Amino acid sequence: MSMLLGFDVGSSFVKASLLDIDTGKGIASATSPETEMPILAPYPGWAEQQPELWWEHVVETTRVLRSKVSGGLSSVQAIGISYQMHGLVLVNGNHEVLRPSIIWCDSRSVRIGDEASVIIGEKNCLERFLNLPGNFTASKLKWVMENEPAIYEKTHKAMLPGDYIAMRMTGEVRTTPSGLSEAILWDHSDQGPAGRMLDAFGISGELVPDTVPTFSVQGELMKNAAKELGLEPGVKISYRAGDQPNNALSLNVLEPGEAAATAGTSGVIYGVADEPIYDAKSRVNTFVHVNHSPACPRYGVLLCINGCGIMNSWARKQLFGPPGERLGYEQINELARKVPIGSEGIVILPYGNGAERTLENREMGASVHGLNFNTHTREHLMRAVQEGVVFALNHGLSIMRGMGIEVNAVRAGRANMFLSPLFCEAFANTTGATVELYNTDGALGAARGAGFGAGIFATHAEAFRGLDAVHVIEPDPKTACRYQEAYLGWVELLNSSSVTLEKGELSASHTNS
Repeated sequence: MSMLLGFDVGSSFVKASLLDIDTGKGIASATSPETEMPILAPYPGWAEQQPELWWEHVVETTRVLRSKVSGGLSSVQAIGISYQMHGLVLVNGNHEVLRPSIIWCDSRSVRIGDEASVIIGEKNCLERFLNLPGNFTASKLKWVMENEPAIYEKTHKAMLPGDYIAMRMTGEVRTTPSGLSEAILWDHSDQGPAGRMLDAFGISGELVPDTVPTFSVQGELMKNAAKELGLEPGVKISYRAGDQPNNALSLNVLEPGEAAATAGTSGVIYGVADEPIYDAKSRVNTFVHVNHSPACPRYGVLLCINGCGIMNSWARKQLFGPPGERLGYEQINELARKVPIGSEGIVILPYGNGAERTLENREMGASVHGLNFNTHTREHLMRAVQEGVVFALNHGLSIMRGMGIEVNAVRAGRANMFLSPLFCEAFANTTGATVELYNTDGALGAARGAGFGAGIFATHAEAFRGLDAVHVIEPDPKTACRYQEAYLGWVELLNSSSVTLEKGELSASHTNS
């Protein structure tokens, strides 16, 4: 049996999956660690992880896979890598990591991105990069340059997390147009690395890795890496992509009008367009999609809410018992589902995981409103958490619709919060979009991508053989009306909270001046 191997390197877990080339079905999967990987936050708004930790769990998941498959992994034909987007990994000339990775939800470089927007000009940024520099990878690299000059001086290459994992496998430091796009280091006008962004930041272009196509043989597994992983030397690494473009690939979301969603640590809706559209305030972001080419352009419009599964997990830890005795998500979802739509007046704003792009990079923090000690229970709170996440996603979706992205159906893997019937019901009836659930995940998507890149799949139909919807949730008009009423109340609260926050920021600004 010939197989493809995919890795999905997130900020919480690493997952590895094997795909049967002939049937397109998953063979086995493994996740590591058992509990979430730690995120280092030495200062407010910071979020860092050790890249070596990701590699450790890549090795561990592969070891578990070997134990699950008769005959081991000798028939793996190619490897694909999916990774947490927007992180920064710095290495020296010996490929040694120089500092912890500044990951996607870190907020420290917002000011730097804002200053670059002024230097380059917002119109220029949007037309060339489709985004303002914001809090993305390029701004994080500038932060290191300003605040850790000794580290910057030692830097040989600045990479994304997936580039680092590929480097550990192949010894080659490379990236992709899709990767540079998410770093805000790809110029859509020139179809190449963003010289104007580098010049604005004063960053040497030599720090940017060489670019290879997303689907291509990007290197081969070195002997020492093969020994660590228990694989054959020479296996092709033939695909890498950020987790959200890759999730879209895993769900066969490649053409204009199609949309994918995830509800893991963060919540994302990702729509495909064939024109380089953008939001003038960069509240949702447009990147090169995995199947983009100058002749056949494809762009991914990405809406991200930082606080999604992480808020659900936090609430479960606080409300449902100590470790070992804590209720499982399935039980909690059933309890929360008994509470009426609208959570009987409890409203939650789920913005407690860093600066939110849909709020113009503000750090609002999560908040609970309308709590009545005589009425409400932990079940009310858990329902309000799931409704709050859905309402935040729908608020962002209104921005996408204003850009011309119509979302009538959304495909998602049957995983994370999409395992909750309550969450699926709330999502369908609030957004008005049909929800199609599939038994796939990011690691299986990376495996399919590897098959594309290695030339193993000759046609689109071959690549997506075995991908079938397992459940479909349609909006119900009567239920949708009740969700819309609750959503409008949520929006009213968000707007009033935003005004209060803005006044506080202005007051602080005047005090500091």
